[in-house]
Amino acid sequence: MGRNTTPIVKRSRRLGLVLGKEKFARRRAYPPGVHGPKQSKMRPRLSAYGEQLREKQKAKALYGLMERQFRNTFAKASKTKGNTAEILVRLLEMRLDNAVYRLGWAKSRRHARQMVSHGFILVNDKSVDIPSFTLAVGDVIGVKESKREKPLVKMIPETMKSSTTPKWIARDDKALSGKVTATPEGEDLDQGFAPTFIVEFYSR
Repeated sequence: MGRNTTPIVKRSRRLGLVLGKEKFARRRAYPPGVHGPKQSKMRPRLSAYGEQLREKQKAKALYGLMERQFRNTFAKASKTKGNTAEILVRLLEMRLDNAVYRLGWAKSRRHARQMVSHGFILVNDKSVDIPSFTLAVGDVIGVKESKREKPLVKMIPETMKSSTTPKWIARDDKALSGKVTATPEGEDLDQGFAPTFIVEFYSR
């Protein structure tokens, strides 16, 4: 599978998002490159297509998806009855790797994806190693007992201290588990990009 090799700090500054450590992602208020400072003052207004593309790139970068994965997620959202923009964000939020990140068990979604793909995570007491696995209300996420002595797991208590769990997940710190109690709604769908622009992009 392909992957984006552009440095995360450069992508953060280009898209105006915090994709890594905040102190590095926002250390300069202009785009990367020699001409970055000038571009911040004389950057031309984006066309409608450019705005739509930028929002799609933001969402892909935020959730760490390649184009094919993202397009497949959009296709699934567009086939589901309801507001496609909201459903798209909901599907992204309810990915297993994102839920592991939201529980505070990982410092980043990339880190969370590693935990899932390496077999650290259980869903309803069954091992799931597919980061894109879509959770449902009532699902219980846990950590394999056989993995609890691994460094990735031992660092979880410290990672959780600086995390805030969204309303749609109930976290049990002592049992090291989380339960999906609802679907993401309202402010949980506000993730720093405009999903309606993404719908417009794919609907051209």
